[in-house]
Amino acid sequence: MTTIRPATENDIPVITAIYRHHVLNGTGTFETTPPEEKEMAGRRADVLARNLPYLVLEENSIVRGFAYCNWFKPRPAYRFSAEDSIYLAPDAAGKGYGRLLLTELMAQAERAGVRKMLAVIGDSQNLGSIGVHRNCGFTHIGVMRSCGWKFDRWLDVVLMERSLGLGDSTAPAP
Repeated sequence: MTTIRPATENDIPVITAIYRHHVLNGTGTFETTPPEEKEMAGRRADVLARNLPYLVLEENSIVRGFAYCNWFKPRPAYRFSAEDSIYLAPDAAGKGYGRLLLTELMAQAERAGVRKMLAVIGDSQNLGSIGVHRNCGFTHIGVMRSCGWKFDRWLDVVLMERSLGLGDSTAPAP
């Protein structure tokens, strides 16, 4: 049985392990040194302090992935735009978990007042992430060419966006 729930402090070791794999083996993140559990717990606390969602997906009570969003930039004018992050366990790709996590993340972010979800996807060859976002209604808005250096090669960043709820059709509540 697949469930999505808020991440807890008890999930930090598996979240850290999943992210560590992506830092060491993937180009979806431009980090090159895997953060320790204390750092990952602090990042989770930062997201929750902003009243934004931080989720895990479980399959048969085993965490298979996590997702969260955080403000796109720290300046106050960005407070209705959030950037999503989704990471799956190495053997969980291709099972629809990314789509499930992103769909629930967007629903919870909208309830938290987010009007625009942004995807800042590491590596223009990251076809899985690009496809998940496209399948969830994101549109391509640009590519920043060769702005990251990892694994001895230049990496692009793909930018995608999706409006949530009323988007920019009305002014947000004060």
